[in-house]
Amino acid sequence: MSFATVPTIEIDPSGYANTAQLILSPNQDARPPATEVDMIVIHNISLPPHHYGGQGIMQLFTNQLDPQEHPYYAEIAQLKVSSHFLIRRTGELIQFVSCEQRAWHAGLSQWQGRERCNDFSIGIELEGSDIEAFEAEQYSILQMLIKALQKRYPIRHIVGHSDIAPGRKTDPGPFFDWQKIS
Repeated sequence: MSFATVPTIEIDPSGYANTAQLILSPNQDARPPATEVDMIVIHNISLPPHHYGGQGIMQLFTNQLDPQEHPYYAEIAQLKVSSHFLIRRTGELIQFVSCEQRAWHAGLSQWQGRERCNDFSIGIELEGSDIEAFEAEQYSILQMLIKALQKRYPIRHIVGHSDIAPGRKTDPGPFFDWQKIS
């Protein structure tokens, strides 16, 4: 019996993961000059809420979400948001923004007295929600991605969206198992 092995994730000098499917988001810009990327922010997302496997997340991050497709989409279709990475429930890794660029994932945020966390962080979305556990495949890819990012950048903080935007955000939620990434 043979098992397929997942290739090691590496982040190249231009900020792209070698194993990720690339779907570029227009919702990005340059980081401030001389900014050190030292934080990873973990999020959860599902579109429509609590539904998995569709194209909604990719459509949102590429400004192609159809407000007629679902009532919730009508509320959020005008948002200009992105993240560096998405890890689907199957373990598929998708990259939207180079790690060298600023993705628009954190919004109004602060960590240890530093505001505008998008400036110095890498955003990782897990396909999921606050109401159920994440998949083993997601943790496996997340662990590998974190190691690759730590190899390329001086990562000192791994936090949830709720840590940098308390009261405004709840993700990655109560079912995220922090022990699985330590």
